[in-house]
Amino acid sequence: MRIGSIILIAVFALLMLTLAACARKTTPKEAIMSTPEEGRFVFVPIDRNILSPLSASEAAVIIHKGTERPFTGAYTDSEEVGTYYCRWCDAPLYRSDDKFHSSCGWPSFDDEIAGAVERHRDADGMRTEIVCATCGAHLGHVFEGERFTDKNIRHCVNSISLVFREGPPVAVATFAGGCFWGVEHLFESLNGVYSAVSGYTGGTTEHPTYQQVLTHTTGHLEAVQVFYNPLTITYEELARYFFEIHDPTQTNGQGPDIGNQYLSAIFYRSRSEFDTAVKLINILEEKGYKIATTLRPATPFWDAEEYHQDYYEKTGGVPYCHTYTKRF
Repeated sequence: MRIGSIILIAVFALLMLTLAACARKTTPKEAIMSTPEEGRFVFVPIDRNILSPLSASEAAVIIHKGTERPFTGAYTDSEEVGTYYCRWCDAPLYRSDDKFHSSCGWPSFDDEIAGAVERHRDADGMRTEIVCATCGAHLGHVFEGERFTDKNIRHCVNSISLVFREGPPVAVATFAGGCFWGVEHLFESLNGVYSAVSGYTGGTTEHPTYQQVLTHTTGHLEAVQVFYNPLTITYEELARYFFEIHDPTQTNGQGPDIGNQYLSAIFYRSRSEFDTAVKLINILEEKGYKIATTLRPATPFWDAEEYHQDYYEKTGGVPYCHTYTKRF
């Protein structure tokens, strides 16, 4: 009896370990890190650590979907020329060119920057809510058929959900494709790109140094944040270019640079960016490429040391493992 009990306990323990291993293999975090050929792309929201802290009154509207009192918001009647950004994630949402006076008590816009806003029906089915497509921040509601403008649409937005800045919109995209020197250099050559910054993302250590990343223990990838005008160049155009300036099929690094900090990855900020990346990977795989690029939700980005920034401009050199190859 004693031996039989031991055998049963051992079998049960082995079964539990097997089930645990299977569960571990299918967690969203690992699914998002998986390679395309496994067919396991799973959308995961961005890391909340990249969002700005909110006051209690801001959270009441942005997170808990409240409404500020009419005619009290900072931007209700503003006429400054520039761009309105999401208060929570800083994504560009609206242009001042699309703002108009509706006398409703809240800022009104008859258009959004392409892909910046998502619509969801309220639970009661009465109104259509608008949220930031990047972080899901509550913005307000959208109405149609009021004839305020030729577009016949009114985005009724809470001022507290917005931040205004002068100038054209500035959006951010993050790509990792090996040594950041070459990726940064090539992205900065594109029309519509304001600048590109070399840095580290995807890891666990805060404010990592180059020497720490080299140890392969922080989990960070060398990456580049691209600051661009979405009215001049689209995210899809940036992503297509990314796949054409490095080898997205290499699994262990990029060119002669071998190690987990040199892996190919796209750090998306929204469902739209995620879907765009999946679409492009599918196109490349249909062409016969075995894509190693992983898709990961955006995490805190840490600027690299100053001597890494604009490296080839400072040294007069050229990228040693990044060249343009047309793939689309």
